[in-house]
Amino acid sequence: MKKTIFKGAATALVTPSKKDDSPDLEAYARLIDWQINEGIDALVGCGTTGESSTLSDREFEEVIAVGVKACAGRVPFIAGTGSNDISHAIERTKTAEKLGADAALVVTPYYNKATQKGLVASYTAIADSSRLPVIVYNVPSRTGVNVKPETYGEMADHPRIVAIKEANGDISSVAQTLAIVGDRMDLYSGNDDQTVPILALGGKGVISVLSNPLPRLTAEITKKFFAGDIVGSAALQLRLLPLIKALFCEVNPIPAKAAMSIRAIRKAMILFVLVIIVSSFLLFFIYVIQYYRKKPVLSTSMTTAAQQTTVTSSPSAMTPSVITAAKAQPLPR
Repeated sequence: MKKTIFKGAATALVTPSKKDDSPDLEAYARLIDWQINEGIDALVGCGTTGESSTLSDREFEEVIAVGVKACAGRVPFIAGTGSNDISHAIERTKTAEKLGADAALVVTPYYNKATQKGLVASYTAIADSSRLPVIVYNVPSRTGVNVKPETYGEMADHPRIVAIKEANGDISSVAQTLAIVGDRMDLYSGNDDQTVPILALGGKGVISVLSNPLPRLTAEITKKFFAGDIVGSAALQLRLLPLIKALFCEVNPIPAKAAMSIRAIRKAMILFVLVIIVSSFLLFFIYVIQYYRKKPVLSTSMTTAAQQTTVTSSPSAMTPSVITAAKAQPLPR
């Protein structure tokens, strides 16, 4: 049996961008820290959702380096190293290994429409190029090629091809794959709306887009399932289904990045309101202190009248003139 990279939910991270479209590395590090604090089980950098195919090699290296450093061993950091150029995929996999990534997520070579034999040869070459465990990423809606269950069976013989991210949407195919590979490969759902069905077939978790804005709830789906609360796990997935669908109303990662922006704006607005409330309270408090520092408790005329009068135990000891003078004074506010 091969070592499992992670069990539960991993986020296919968006790559935050600056105004010039370069990666915002500081925001990326903060995002990773927040994801881990929210309870996510693993993180994937430079995958499809991370816009790997549009990153230069320098940008790829920067993002992976920051990701590994920010994770600091708290959760596995998986680097998306796939390409339609196998030699390029090999170079990126070697780079990820050098930078300290825990595994490589390798998409099938897109556009080229490789045969099943060609897929086995491609993944074998990539897995042979480094010591990193390799996750095969199958997403035919983007790549134009689908990995068949029997092909996974051949790949499973390689000691470093250890897992599958399955996003072909075919539950019957997933069942066939798991029946063939057995414990030689782990399988993760690549579609958020199929997490629970794939877990029920023996999957180890999900590599998720949903967990970008909702890491805690996404992780909770898998935690409930593995704790034996199958009904609760399914109910939570169904509850989140509208958002899952909304995150693919446009080409990924456009909706995911929009959702993250909305979350950031909402957080900023809450902080702004809190600042206003606290500032208003402090200003009022300062005003009250200053007011009572300047305002004497008794007016000068009342003090003078009191000093001129000897107060006895009987109210009748006070002369009418003193009583009149006292009544005439305004009460302190």
